Amino acid sequence: MSTRAPLPFFALLLAASLPIAHAEDLGVVGPTYDIAEPDLLEVIDSRLKHMEKTGELARKQNEHRDRVVAAVEKPAPVAGLTASVTRRSFFVDPTWILDRDIRNAQGAMLFARGLKVNPLDHVSLRERLVFFDGRDRRQVAFARQALASPEGGAKPILVAGEPLALMRSWKRRVYYDQGGSLTRRLGIRQVPAVVSQEGKRLRIDEVHP
Repeated sequence: MSTRAPLPFFALLLAASLPIAHAEDLGVVGPTYDIAEPDLLEVIDSRLKHMEKTGELARKQNEHRDRVVAAVEKPAPVAGLTASVTRRSFFVDPTWILDRDIRNAQGAMLFARGLKVNPLDHVSLRERLVFFDGRDRRQVAFARQALASPEGGAKPILVAGEPLALMRSWKRRVYYDQGGSLTRRLGIRQVPAVVSQEGKRLRIDEVHP
């Protein structure tokens, strides 16, 4: 909370020593007019009525609806990813270090700053994660094959393409790495890529189908 020092005493004295100004009625110098400023709400209402009458309002509503539908049907591709050229496998340690103390509502310490936490100590990655570009037919075929693999379940995650169209086609849920948060965190640079668990680490395989 910031505090402001009180006005210095000598400033008060200076203000008190200044001559007192007296207001004097000089009469009317020229013609006067009332300030005529249209009410903002009235302007907006008038504009909307005009747009409705000319059909502009309906057109803008349709344009907005189309933009929203397009963003859902075909989200922006994740930047920085390429189709796999060479196979690459590596491991990621998901351990992270607390940068501050975690306390409960009463202020009691739950987890101290500097504590190392590995999520895989508490939960397991039950399904492999398959990242792929839905615009590439080979990658789509690879992902579908991975979902049907006897090795176990897999979760399809698009980095580009049309998730809703794929969901309708496959009759199952398809995820999307919106903004590339997962691929960046996992260090994925090529797709398709498969993420699985090995011990307390995550294994990432960038494959070339």
